[in-house]
Amino acid sequence: MDQVNGSVVTEFVLLGLTQSLGMQFLLFLFFSVLYLGIILGNVFIVVTVIFDSHLHTPMYVLLANLSLIDLALSSTTVPRMISDLFSDCQIISFHNCMLQMFFIHVTGGVEMLLLIAMAYDRYTAICKPLHYLTIMNPKMCMFLVVAAWIIGVTHAVSQFVFVINLPFCGPNNVGSFYCDFPRVIKLACIDTYKLEFVVTANSGFISMGTFFLLIISYIFILITVQRHSSKYLSKAFFTLSAHITVVFLFFLPCMFLYIWPFPTKSLDTFFAIVDFVVTPVLNPAIYTLRNRDMKVAMTRLSQQLLNSREVT
Repeated sequence: MDQVNGSVVTEFVLLGLTQSLGMQFLLFLFFSVLYLGIILGNVFIVVTVIFDSHLHTPMYVLLANLSLIDLALSSTTVPRMISDLFSDCQIISFHNCMLQMFFIHVTGGVEMLLLIAMAYDRYTAICKPLHYLTIMNPKMCMFLVVAAWIIGVTHAVSQFVFVINLPFCGPNNVGSFYCDFPRVIKLACIDTYKLEFVVTANSGFISMGTFFLLIISYIFILITVQRHSSKYLSKAFFTLSAHITVVFLFFLPCMFLYIWPFPTKSLDTFFAIVDFVVTPVLNPAIYTLRNRDMKVAMTRLSQQLLNSREVT
């Protein structure tokens, strides 16, 4: 791959999170526990939705897909971040760096579209309840999931095809604990101002536009509920608050990472950790602790598992 684009750089240097041995052990424990929580929480949601027939509805099918994407997005960076904590020199090969960037943007793009699909599902359920089953039928649900994957892959490929062909022949310090398009582009041997703008427009402005679109849609839903029946406003707000929380947790770090004109390593690291670690571990809690159907289904599944063990 490095021979195709004329690069002489065969590996990149990543930024360590800390040099303190005590802090390394603390971060190792912290991130390991959180990553275990990400795996268990998101997998449990997926398994619950698959095996509980009561949850075979568009809302929970989309939620299961969101859990899979959260797990995949976290897995693009967190395992390596944990393993690099005790490394003297954090080195990533050219090929692995390119693959990491590609899958970060595939999963990030898919999650963005899934959040839009979930907002559309809640709009239909709350504002058009009599037509919900007709509009959000299984075909529409499948279409939304497939469209999210197609657009997510297209989003990643549209940037990847340009970056993979850039010549890298000088500095190779990424300046972060993971590879991403804006940081790697700056290391190219040619003027990349136009390409940096394309990446910013592709990732940053799309994230910002989608964020405001989602917030406006939730406000519109609440206004519609208030006009029809103000007594259901608090219930609708309680239902949507989980979605709004997830939107803020996902999009605000994205907008900072790709649009903020004065980046610093500390803030960059903080917001990246929020996107890759905090959001994926909080999403299962947000969608289960605030959802009665999910709590009932998980309790029912847990009881079934315990009963099957007792029988065996």
